Amino acid sequence: MLRQVAEGVLVHQSELLENNAVVVQGRAGVLLVDPGLTGDEMACLANDLRELGQPVVAGFATHPDWDHVLWHPALGEAPRYGTARCADFMREVRSNADWKTHVAEGLPPEIAGEVPLDLFGLITGLPAETAQIPWDGPAVRIIEHPAHAPGHAALLIEERGVLVAGDMLSDVLIPMLDNTTDAIEDYLVGLRLLEDVADDVDVLIPGHGSVGDVDQVRTRIDQDRAYLHALRDGQAPSDPRLGPSAKAGWEWVDDIHTGQAQRVARMSEHDGTPG
Repeated sequence: MLRQVAEGVLVHQSELLENNAVVVQGRAGVLLVDPGLTGDEMACLANDLRELGQPVVAGFATHPDWDHVLWHPALGEAPRYGTARCADFMREVRSNADWKTHVAEGLPPEIAGEVPLDLFGLITGLPAETAQIPWDGPAVRIIEHPAHAPGHAALLIEERGVLVAGDMLSDVLIPMLDNTTDAIEDYLVGLRLLEDVADDVDVLIPGHGSVGDVDQVRTRIDQDRAYLHALRDGQAPSDPRLGPSAKAGWEWVDDIHTGQAQRVARMSEHDGTPG
C-alpha cells in the first residue's frame, strides 16, 4: 500500500527486509525508485499507481544490489536509470550465461521463488556529469558517492525536502561495507556528502526501515559514523541496531557486523596497523 511521506512523494514498503520503493509524482506520471521485492508486491504497487492515474514514466536504481534493481512488467517500459558505474556493474552480471541462476541462489529463501528476474538489472547508465534525473517532474538531484556499493547514489528532491538515501541511514541496518580496500573511508566520504545536504532535508527515506523526519537526519548520520569509527578502531560499537536492542526479526544484523569486524581486523593485521 502506498503511503504519502511528503507532498508528491509516496512510499511502498516490502514485507521482507522493509525495502522502501519511492514514488515521486511528476507532470505526466511518476518516477519510481528501487521497486521490490516480490512479483505480487510490485504488481500491487503497479495497481495502486493505476488507481491514481499515475503511469511510471521513469525509474531509478540507487545501486546494484539485487533488491534495488528489480522490475515487473506491470510497471511498464519506462527508462530505468542509474549511475554509469551501477549500470556497468549490472551489465557485467548479466553477461554471464548463468547469471539468473547465480542471482537466484543469493535470494532470501523466504521469497526465492517469488522474485521476478527477467527484467532484473536492465539499467541505463547516466553520464558521470549528470546532476539530475532526466524526467518531467520535480528536480531530483543525484548524489553519487563511494559508500556501500559501486555507483551508489542518493537522491535529493529539493523542492520537497526529501532525501532518498539508498542503503544508508537505516534504523534497522548498520552500514554495510563494499568489498574495497578503503571501504570504511569510502563510507565516511558518502556520509559527508549526505551531511552536506542535511539542512535541506525534512524527510529521510532509507532503502530499508522507517522513514525519518527532520530530527532523524543528522541523528542517523551520526549513528552510522559512530559505528564506522568503532569498527575501524576495533571496538565494540554501542549501536541500537545490534544486540538486545535490535528490532525483532533483525537479529541477523549481528552476523553482518561480526563478519565486517573480522574482515577489518584481518586487513589491519595485514597492513600492520592497530585495530
